[in-house]
Amino acid sequence: MHFFNQIENWPVVAICVGMLAAAIIDWAIFKVPNKLTFPLIFAGWGLGLAVSFGWIHGYQGSGGFLPSFVGTFLGLALILPIYAIGGMGAGDCKMTMGFGAWVGAFFGFSPGMGIIFWAFCAGVVVGGVIAAVMIAVRGNYKQNAQHVREIMSDLVAAPGIGEIADRANKRRPRWHRLPYGVPLCIGFLGYLVWIFEICPVQVPETHASMNPNSNDIPAQAARP
Repeated sequence: MHFFNQIENWPVVAICVGMLAAAIIDWAIFKVPNKLTFPLIFAGWGLGLAVSFGWIHGYQGSGGFLPSFVGTFLGLALILPIYAIGGMGAGDCKMTMGFGAWVGAFFGFSPGMGIIFWAFCAGVVVGGVIAAVMIAVRGNYKQNAQHVREIMSDLVAAPGIGEIADRANKRRPRWHRLPYGVPLCIGFLGYLVWIFEICPVQVPETHASMNPNSNDIPAQAARP
């Protein structure tokens, strides 16, 4: 893979490794631990600070601490509604925040925020497909339909997001368990591979690699 083999793009490789680690742990124990997610978030902010203060020699992009911070909470804003209805756990939220921190730090507001948004959408779609397959294999269609009705009722009738989350947590033991860190990882990494390797888009040189002497301009643009 041309983009991922360029040494100057090591932050993208680093966050991919972090997402893979989170997915593997979630698959094994149905939990993404704070010992992994918080360091990912803080390290993303640290990368943003390093970029802002010019501590990374030769970096030519528009990243920095501010887009890293905004990217972190964009990830939270995207996942929070699904977390509120019990569709994802707190570890999945922090995993997404870590991804947003690193992407914002390296890519900046543009195309970083677009990458965070569309990669998250890809993860949700993958999760939906996996959930549909699990339901088809295990059956219990009436039970799952009842869960959907209860969720929709809560969204309409519950007085606040806290109450929605409480009701969702009470239903959780009756649900089919899906370690959502796995589809999130597939969506995040799959989207990055898609825009950089499978169907790349060229961007202005100011958003190019961290190597000022490189003749290769990696495709760092989010696809709508």
